Amino acid sequence: MTRPKKEVLKKKKNCIMLRLSDPEYELVANYAKESGYPIAVYARKQVLEGKIEIQCPIIVDIEELRKLTTEFGRVGNNLNQIAKYFNMGGIRSQAMQDEIHECITQLFSLREEVLRLAGDYHSNIEAHRK
Repeated sequence: MTRPKKEVLKKKKNCIMLRLSDPEYELVANYAKESGYPIAVYARKQVLEGKIEIQCPIIVDIEELRKLTTEFGRVGNNLNQIAKYFNMGGIRSQAMQDEIHECITQLFSLREEVLRLAGDYHSNIEAHRK
């Protein structure tokens, strides 16, 4: 079975020659590899669409991160319950005030923990490209 013919508009018959020095070629080749495209496709997209977004998914499977996610969920649940209480006409009491302050304290504590973890795993992508 033969390959189906391309539509006339999709055929690429025009050619643009581009000469690059070895360092320029390596740079383009690295960017194409990072973006997940062959060099020709990468160059065509750059010319026609402008800057190509290179996505670098960060996958981290850390127990501390799971714990923080769970804690954020709990604090969020508490805040939702407080908001529902007030939206239903609840009266502001000292107990409710204490609960709000406890949630805010937990949020700041979790924020500090996230910043600590981010500092441990932070890297400068631009430094790796140079």
